[in-house]
Amino acid sequence: MELKLINEQGLEATRLEVSDLLFGREYNEALVHQVLVAYQANARSGDRAQKDRRDVRHTTKKPWRQKGTGRARAGMSSSPIWRGGGRVFPNSPDENFSQKLNRKMYRAGMATILSQLVRQDRLAVIEGLSVDVPKTRVFAAKIKRLGYESVLVITDDLTEELFLAARNLPNVLVVEVRQADPVSLVHFPKVLLTKSAVAKFEEILG
Repeated sequence: MELKLINEQGLEATRLEVSDLLFGREYNEALVHQVLVAYQANARSGDRAQKDRRDVRHTTKKPWRQKGTGRARAGMSSSPIWRGGGRVFPNSPDENFSQKLNRKMYRAGMATILSQLVRQDRLAVIEGLSVDVPKTRVFAAKIKRLGYESVLVITDDLTEELFLAARNLPNVLVVEVRQADPVSLVHFPKVLLTKSAVAKFEEILG
């Protein structure tokens, strides 16, 4: 299949032949959902901690005698059914949220997302995108000239000048191909790939 190749003015320059396996794959909603959930789960850190009944500060004294009060029997105030008591199944800092995702499934999911972006007219390919000086104003003017307000830019070679020029733009993210992730691809309304990034994607995911 072919994709439209634009220049830095946002005008169509020519057509670019791309892989049908990467940009023409049939949409699989279940696969995309599994890839997105697994990616976010694997990025989650188990840093929350709760206390069980042995960890809470409490007295071990029996609150009241066993019989004769008319109330339910109670052993100590650290019971989970008491206010301020310990949790039954507390979260621990070493909690593992990771999910296993086969490499083949991840590649297929990324290709499915890219193909869906093409069908939704949310993906464009540009000959090249660079800046000579690390100035946010210069890069913002280029993005505006292309007609984008919020965009994910994926390039094969992220230079220091380009990184510094783009990092202060709140609605623009510039990453290399190896840093592209499914969540960002779905999140941004527009995705802009350089011509060399397309070749790199075909090499990695093809």
